[in-house]
Amino acid sequence: MHAPVIAPFFLVSYSILAAIGAPANLLAIIILSRGRCNLSRCITFYLVAIAVTDFFVIMTAVILNRISRIYFRESILSTTPVCTLSVVLVYATRDCSVWLTVAFTIDRFVAICCQKLKTRYCTEKTASLVIGIVCALCCVKNIPFYFIYEPLYILDGISWFCNVKSNFYVWPAWQAYDWFFQIYTPFLPFFVILMLNVLTIRQIMVANRARRRLRGAEKQQDQEMAHRKRSIILLFTVSLSFLLLWAPLVGHFIYVRLKTESYFGGLDFSDPQYIFQEMTNTLQLFSSCNNVFIYAISQNLFRKELMSFLMYPFATLTNSFKRRVE
Repeated sequence: MHAPVIAPFFLVSYSILAAIGAPANLLAIIILSRGRCNLSRCITFYLVAIAVTDFFVIMTAVILNRISRIYFRESILSTTPVCTLSVVLVYATRDCSVWLTVAFTIDRFVAICCQKLKTRYCTEKTASLVIGIVCALCCVKNIPFYFIYEPLYILDGISWFCNVKSNFYVWPAWQAYDWFFQIYTPFLPFFVILMLNVLTIRQIMVANRARRRLRGAEKQQDQEMAHRKRSIILLFTVSLSFLLLWAPLVGHFIYVRLKTESYFGGLDFSDPQYIFQEMTNTLQLFSSCNNVFIYAISQNLFRKELMSFLMYPFATLTNSFKRRVE
């Protein structure tokens, strides 16, 4: 039986995600770890942690889970035990990425709006502790997902693919866990990121007005105010990007709950329910490709380091050629 036409479309989408997301996050990890971007160690810790978790999201959710399911349908990755484990890894890495973004937002909020707390909270030790706690909690929180799946079918004694058990939709305990799962990610991050960014932007605007009054009628450009304006744009972009890319997934969850339907678990890639479900997942996965771009690549020093890193092999070959000619 031939795969439906829609399968190559998603295969191309996921291939693009893998081709862009994995190298981009690896480059971010390397460049940020070198510490030449004029960023504090605290900020660098968060950005590197976000890049690492985003890289693992691409590896687990896109390459091992999505691409293998569509393209390598009869590999060991499609057996139920491996499929179930990969789902747990996908959710764990995704939660780590989202909540590390929240943790970084909290750190920046404290740095800008809580000057008395800044010296104690915005430190390397606190950042390391927060990153460790967030990752540990995200892993523990997703362990129950290993027990909600059953084989889609069994062939020659081998169980294939993952299908949500029917009791998942009727047992109160599983329903409570599903609601907690959705509130934990992404409803609560929505609220926290929006609230902290609104408060941070408000603080920046108040400080800008005070600075204008102090400077009086001076006409020359205020570099500090220009920097704060860039901060507002950066924060707004992060919030809006997160909301837009996750909103379809949240809408799908609400639709499933209101219509008392189940999530799609079949292999018919032309099914409208599958198409909508995969589109929401694809948009959500794009959020693992843009956090580092928004936070880091928008910085001039990062771009210079990136160009220097990319041009290093060519510069080495050119210098080697010149030495041989001389």
